[in-house]
Amino acid sequence: MRIMGLDVGAMTVGVAVSDELLCIAQGLEVIRRKQENKLRQTYARIEELAVLYEVKLIVIGYPKNMNNTVGDRAQKCEAFAEDIKRRTGIPTLLWDERLTTVTAQRVLDLAEVSLEKKRAVVDKIAAAVILQNYLDYRANCGDGKDIETAE
Repeated sequence: MRIMGLDVGAMTVGVAVSDELLCIAQGLEVIRRKQENKLRQTYARIEELAVLYEVKLIVIGYPKNMNNTVGDRAQKCEAFAEDIKRRTGIPTLLWDERLTTVTAQRVLDLAEVSLEKKRAVVDKIAAAVILQNYLDYRANCGDGKDIETAE
């Protein structure tokens, strides 16, 4: 059993997956699309990966504003989460993702990754950061029943 993490953007979705012990997040790939509203292939790829990795929960980054309000992008993530849950039958959970892209960029800066390569992988790293934050919370504060109760 694994948990998947998603960083949903206007034109990309970064994908990460946990190890089977639910301890470590690893970035998998970035799904790209040509238009923001064209999601069919994106959903299909997420479904394929969920089956391949035997995913039991999908954690989706929730981009709340810094003042804790919900804006347009967060509302789109809410709709995305509902669509994924309906299509896959896998519970979804929105997880506060504020500053995760900044963290991902800093990690890549420390690793001295070129700007071209950084653009190609930053969403995948952000998805891994979102998922790792959730896994750490789950290990330290959660009751472990999230997979059964997530809606």
